[in-house]
Amino acid sequence: MEDIPEIPEEIKSRIQQYQNTRSASFADWLPDDKGILITTRFGNTAQLHKVAQPEGARNQITFFDEPVTDGLFSPSKDHNGFLYTKDAGGNEFSQIYWYNINNSQSEMLSDGVSRNFAIAWSNDGKKFSFTSTRRNKKDNDIYVSNMSSPKDASIVVDKGNGYWVVTDWSPDDNQLTVIQYLSINKSNSYIFDFSKNELKQINDNNKEAVFRSLAWNQGGGKLYVITNEGEEFDKLAEYDIKSGKYNYITKDINWDVDEFVTNKARTKGAFTVNENGFSQLYLIDLLSNKYEKATNLPISQISGLKFHPSQDKIGMVINSTNTPGDIYVYDLKTKETVRWTYSEVGGLNMENFPKPELIEFETFDEVDGHIRKIPAFVFKPTGIKDNLPVLISIHGGPEGQYKPRFSSGYAHLVNELGIAIVVPNVRGSSGYGKTYVKLDNGYNREHSVKDIGKLIEWIEKQPEYDASRIAVIGGSYGGYMVLSSMFNFNDKLKCGIDIVGISNFVTFLENTEEYRRDLRRAEYGDERDPKMRKFLTSISPTAHVDKITKPLFVIQGANDPRVPASESEQMVKKIRENNGIVWYMLAKDEGHGFKKKENQDRMTEAVALFLKENLLNK
Repeated sequence: MEDIPEIPEEIKSRIQQYQNTRSASFADWLPDDKGILITTRFGNTAQLHKVAQPEGARNQITFFDEPVTDGLFSPSKDHNGFLYTKDAGGNEFSQIYWYNINNSQSEMLSDGVSRNFAIAWSNDGKKFSFTSTRRNKKDNDIYVSNMSSPKDASIVVDKGNGYWVVTDWSPDDNQLTVIQYLSINKSNSYIFDFSKNELKQINDNNKEAVFRSLAWNQGGGKLYVITNEGEEFDKLAEYDIKSGKYNYITKDINWDVDEFVTNKARTKGAFTVNENGFSQLYLIDLLSNKYEKATNLPISQISGLKFHPSQDKIGMVINSTNTPGDIYVYDLKTKETVRWTYSEVGGLNMENFPKPELIEFETFDEVDGHIRKIPAFVFKPTGIKDNLPVLISIHGGPEGQYKPRFSSGYAHLVNELGIAIVVPNVRGSSGYGKTYVKLDNGYNREHSVKDIGKLIEWIEKQPEYDASRIAVIGGSYGGYMVLSSMFNFNDKLKCGIDIVGISNFVTFLENTEEYRRDLRRAEYGDERDPKMRKFLTSISPTAHVDKITKPLFVIQGANDPRVPASESEQMVKKIRENNGIVWYMLAKDEGHGFKKKENQDRMTEAVALFLKENLLNK
């Protein structure tokens, strides 16, 4: 921690309750209907726990210094255990482990040095597939392991270029559905046939479209896919393998379909739709393809869908702005929802948490002859009518989307410090159609920054806000947006907080981990092209440090594989050389964002102090 004052006890004690909240994620159903497997945090990191019944005790079964992800049980009764992944210090080079229920022991199955993810079990539970960089530490290939000798993985797809991921095994386990992810705008789908050792593409490679094959139908002759080919939004469709034709199922839903899952018998399915930043759950009869919206669910974010292996029930995580993520089970017969976990919220009254208001503000260009409007969510303190300081919070991605969810950090800033928070989904955000997501590509990169400028102008016109007290905060690409806003709108901002942000696009593209470099070039441009290199350099914050005269707080993880720590270090160095004010926090055991509670706590306290001194003038 450099140039960061000692945190006063007043801030530590005031923020303590907000720091002692937790959430839960749904990993899998326990075998033999014995409950569920979840991840939640009781110590410093999230670990795996068993819960036997609704509102039951959370019994911890992994105990590591690093957070644990996944937790997928073998479908076979011959293998009593589950697979999970864990990295080291946030470096994202996750390793695959087998947890044996019989002796409560873990064993590493991967090579210990490559990056491994996207595990998928075969239907009989004798094999599992996964994506790994073990061949050359760069390309994301697909491997298959047999549980008779799980450490001896065989490579089945080694094409390079993009992320290759298995989404489903065919009902007879003789074929795989495979996605090649190239960018937010382009993904291909393939079928891999084990008997022929053949990889066959099923979509038109010449069309720039999303085409994600997700699951086989009951007979194995059709696939359920999500695609936006010929459409503005991602739709659920049924693809006939023999004829090569597909029919849209959700053609009348003009929002993106996010998740899609089927039950074990492949007779029923469920999918979520992102409706203006909120999730809607739909249930579908896969024999008729007729679907209906699930009832009795709150307005929230829904994720982690998993059908019960033998019952007409589906588990999920439900997260809203006034309830942390917890596990719920929806009964398809009774249409009732049962809450399984109740995560602690530090004794806070969740009814007092700020609720989001969806607004739109006009920006600088037009669409269809009308001024384009940008959506944003606003959180305001209650009981304060005017003179509100404002924090603009900018999401990362850039092809991400802010979706209102539980945030004790937002609640603390709004309730305790009296700060209004505005969270825009500027151009380039996903969730609003493929045209919108492309608006900031290539040489249009700074157009999204112009959206922030127009948001500042909107804030200046609102009577309840104090236009002399506006700050910006953001992480990853949002960190770049903070730095860019700091030099583009220096005279209108009080301060900024950059979390793992890009400070120079050229050095970022040259130093980000090799396995993701080409994917980022597809979004930002190829720095090896002289013309693009010149442009990327011209818009990079490191080229405009002289224009930043307001205080800046830079936060970074030392092991970040996405935005290397060198991005933050060079920005801090240049600000100091220019005699600017900059606080710098570096977590030596973190990566792209902080996952350990002790680091999250120190960051939250320091952010509160920074805003109190530099935004609130206290």
